[in-house]
Amino acid sequence: MGSEMKSPLTVQGLCKEYPAFKLQDVSFSLVPGTITGFIGRNGAGKTTTINSVLSFVHPDAGEITFFGMPWEDHDREIKEKIGFVSAGMTYYTRKKLKAITAVTKTFYPAWDDEAYRQYMSAFGLDEEKTPAELSNGMKIKYALALALSHGAELLILDEPTSGLDPVSREELVEVFLKLRDEGKTVFFSTHITSDLEKCADRILFLQQGVLKADDDLDSFRNTWRIAECAGEIPETVRTAARGICRTRDGYTVLIRKEDAAGTETREASLEEIMIHLEKEAEKE
Repeated sequence: MGSEMKSPLTVQGLCKEYPAFKLQDVSFSLVPGTITGFIGRNGAGKTTTINSVLSFVHPDAGEITFFGMPWEDHDREIKEKIGFVSAGMTYYTRKKLKAITAVTKTFYPAWDDEAYRQYMSAFGLDEEKTPAELSNGMKIKYALALALSHGAELLILDEPTSGLDPVSREELVEVFLKLRDEGKTVFFSTHITSDLEKCADRILFLQQGVLKADDDLDSFRNTWRIAECAGEIPETVRTAARGICRTRDGYTVLIRKEDAAGTETREASLEEIMIHLEKEAEKE
């Protein structure tokens, strides 16, 4: 099997312990040419996972391979095939983009100037501008343009839509879908679940350092139902509850689909599932 058929990223048994937090036995494998959303509240361990995967921190245990290759022996080759974008990325704010690009391209033998020009044009970026003159959404697009110009096949994005207005977030979601159409693999962490409902194929749900779900988006959502209760919650619903939230008119209760027989329920959004499960976890 050639490397192009192998999973762009496979994580097996990843563990990382800090005094106040523990990432426990996280395992997953990305499917080529798909968008995977990595969800969980702030502090769940999403950034710790990404930092471990990219060797920014040293994990206590676990095996990580990119396109079937371990980082230790193939770091140069892997760096050319992946792009990392974070909402908190900083550039030399007063240098023009063309100067930053000129330095960046020297690190990548496979740099493609034509691809760079195409992405800059598609994203509406002017390389005569400085990062200080760009909105946060434009900075993310510039980082993506750089990654794609050196041939990145896997894009790892840490909270890329955080802090963006709804229109900018929508534009980025459309960029991710276009990249998937081109056969790229996108892995992005976020707590803004509505963005994922527009584009994700798969969902990884991390809760307090433990991977609680690894499923395709529709199957994950289809596992759950919401019961809306005005006033008191019926005992049958309370018994089946996997999380209860207060609303203006009463309560919403998350229950598994198989426990919903005989109860009036509706579909649950990704955000509702996450919030209710977090409320349940707080009780334990």
